[in-house]
Amino acid sequence: MTDREDRSTPRVQRLGTGTRVIVVVVEGPGVPAHVRRMCEEVRALLERSDADVVICDVGALVAPDVGTVDALARVALTARRLGRRVRLHRACGELRDLLALLGLDDVVPSAGDLAVEARRQPEQREHPRGVQERVERDDLTG
Repeated sequence: MTDREDRSTPRVQRLGTGTRVIVVVVEGPGVPAHVRRMCEEVRALLERSDADVVICDVGALVAPDVGTVDALARVALTARRLGRRVRLHRACGELRDLLALLGLDDVVPSAGDLAVEARRQPEQREHPRGVQERVERDDLTG
């Protein structure tokens, strides 16, 4: 087995506060050729682990193309069928743009900060359309 095959083999890692993830290093121009093996390995690991996220480290990709996006979407589908999620780590702008162009940026989103998932506070909402505030007679202005 070459070093390249060794690095692309999915593995389970602990992340931060006990969260378990499966990390898949995706690299090289032969990504589409190894999709079936990669999906089978991810499925096997997910079935025997309590990991809930598959992290695809795509930082080594030089020229992502439609075949790369297809491979990532298939890994995401494999994980989703088992009730898990996929996140990209170190995705270049070209890959993010390609995912957005193909409408798959929600299917294979970027991880951002892997240890902490950002949560927004709701903003103060305006009144729904068609609902008017009650006006006091003393507040009428000219």
